[in-house]
Amino acid sequence: MDEKFLYTTDVIVVGAGNAAMCAALSAREQGANVIVLEKSPKKERGGNSTFTAGAIRFAYSGVEDLLKVVPDLTEEEIESTDFGTYTEEQFYEDMCRVTQYRTDADLAEILTSESLDTMIWMRSKKIRFAPIYGRQAFKVDGKFKFWGGLTVEAIGGGPGLVDALHEAAEKEDIKVLYDAHATTLLSNDDGVYGVKLKLKGKTVNIKCNAVILASGGFQANTEMRTRYLGPGWELAKVRGTRFNTGDGIKMALDIGARSYGHWSGSHAVGWDFNAPEHGDLTVGDGFQKHSYPFGIMINATGKRFVDEGADFRNYTYAKYGRVILEQPGQFAWQIFDQKVTHLLRDEYRIKQVTKVKANTLEELAQKMEGVDPEGFLEYIKQYNEAVQTDIPFNPNIKDGRSTKGLDIPKTNWANTIDQGPFEAYQVTCGITFTFGGLKINNNCEVQDTAETSIPGLYAAGELVGGLFYFNYPGGTGLMAGSVFGKVAGNHAAKFSEKRNSTVFG
Repeated sequence: MDEKFLYTTDVIVVGAGNAAMCAALSAREQGANVIVLEKSPKKERGGNSTFTAGAIRFAYSGVEDLLKVVPDLTEEEIESTDFGTYTEEQFYEDMCRVTQYRTDADLAEILTSESLDTMIWMRSKKIRFAPIYGRQAFKVDGKFKFWGGLTVEAIGGGPGLVDALHEAAEKEDIKVLYDAHATTLLSNDDGVYGVKLKLKGKTVNIKCNAVILASGGFQANTEMRTRYLGPGWELAKVRGTRFNTGDGIKMALDIGARSYGHWSGSHAVGWDFNAPEHGDLTVGDGFQKHSYPFGIMINATGKRFVDEGADFRNYTYAKYGRVILEQPGQFAWQIFDQKVTHLLRDEYRIKQVTKVKANTLEELAQKMEGVDPEGFLEYIKQYNEAVQTDIPFNPNIKDGRSTKGLDIPKTNWANTIDQGPFEAYQVTCGITFTFGGLKINNNCEVQDTAETSIPGLYAAGELVGGLFYFNYPGGTGLMAGSVFGKVAGNHAAKFSEKRNSTVFG
């Protein structure tokens, strides 16, 4: 075989976000030499992980487990907070429930059962976490109460997480190549033995014993988005990186990997209507608008189109972006009155926001661009009359404060919209990542169309199919990336030990 190689190493990781760097650190821990290929320049490294708020979901039995992950919790924080518990069984049930019981049972079991140990492992790599006060807990009767199974976030959000992972990698002599666009998996009858890539525009090959694909989904590829998700998806905004264009998935499919999962599904949220085409690191996750459970969302006709209070925000936000995209003009307005504006998340206060404010509903109706004013005023009257105000409002629990008699009910947190000044925020669909991807087994080995492992090929992160269908429990993406990245790195390194690279290839 007449091939020239720029480098020879044990393990190549394609991608440089959370899943990729966990894979690289795990492989290095097993003694493997690792090279990471990052398609972006260094200043844009980290894929979608850099654009997240850093929330990460894991199972814990109480504050004792949390202290293993957040050892610097103060006595005051512990005393003033009800952290509750979130068991493996609850996590697994949430995965099943929100995916309509389609999630791959084996992968979901690994995700939930390994989540706490993986968090402790990340903490050992100097990744730091803190409770998500403000976004996941409200103070009621002098005590914070966490809800929805999501309790901690990486310090510094997504950028902080990515920086900490790369700092750990640097300390462990993991080489990261930037402007390194992987294009082809080098393989023969014995499996994968390297990667062809464009390194700063020049085509080169790198030889290895194992490749871990962790380069994200295809959400930033307009053609693939429209082909697989359907008509209209070319109009969605991309929340995160412009570099996640499905390259890892395509490379694997080209050598016979099996496609798997919900290829017409995605994680998509309410996103500022005037946000740029791709994510902006100076704003980060700030374009999201996730306080809709405490208000109402209307479309161009002036009417509601979803149950904003169907469940905690964690369990609905990732599917409502698709519904917004299906509305006339691909937009909606979120409306709040003064009874709840103090509950709005920080992203409602950024400078780059599409917002109108009015002292009366009549004035608001005229200011909301694209909305039928008469239709809105007629509907808001019906909505206000339907709110069961005799039920107490409590943002920390599913309070049962609902509407009665509407075609589309509001199941929890229903408040009348009658106390000005009123605020309205225009949103469209922001796609986070795609659900379809590659089939892996419990060792993260990529499977071929005959359901056998492709020797030397592993996958982790958003390009793994089968975990998410229709919807998504908030904070699970980072956890899945960490868990399966760790598993992939461990097994890729062990496979590398067995493979004699001087003979192979």
